[in-house]
Amino acid sequence: RVIPLLQAQGLEAVAVQNPLTSLEEDAAHVQRAIDRAKGRVVLVGHSWGGAVITQVGGQDRVKALVYVAAFAPGPGQSPNDTLKPFPPSPGLSAVSVDRAGYLHLSAEALATTFAQDLPQAETALLAATQGPCKATCFATRVTAAAWQAKPSWYIVATRDRMLPPAFLRDTARRIGARTVEVDTSHFPHAANPQAVAAVIIEAAQGE
Repeated sequence: RVIPLLQAQGLEAVAVQNPLTSLEEDAAHVQRAIDRAKGRVVLVGHSWGGAVITQVGGQDRVKALVYVAAFAPGPGQSPNDTLKPFPPSPGLSAVSVDRAGYLHLSAEALATTFAQDLPQAETALLAATQGPCKATCFATRVTAAAWQAKPSWYIVATRDRMLPPAFLRDTARRIGARTVEVDTSHFPHAANPQAVAAVIIEAAQGE
């Protein structure tokens, strides 16, 4: 839903299909997308994807970072480390782990804690197509923090039940990001794609 809005502004948009297996593998997928892109790049990371762009976004071709209800660890921190001061959220408490160590949300949990502002038909589709993420990803420490050197934007989802809104606001403040609040679930790019696209366009057009 965001991509057509970016394309309408003449921006090239690429959705990276991260395997969600490790920070190293996901960062490699993002790097390949950066290498294929024309010109300078704005990296956009949602949730766990924030850790990925934090790791890989310090290079010269990256112009800016956009965090969408996302993790943004500091050097030597894992996503789990940044969450420690905050109480468990309803969504994270509902996550199950399979025998291979991958995280998964049931259709009911996804509908009530991940994307509670989307129609049931959409959340059922999300549940059926979700990409399970390896639990060890969230315990992996980043070795670099691109937000220390790159202009950053941060979208706070004020009705997030996966990552507490207080955590999102604290993360945005800690990294010095330009902060935009949207009244959505943990899935703002589906619930309010216009707002998310506007932030990305602003980052792309900035000097």
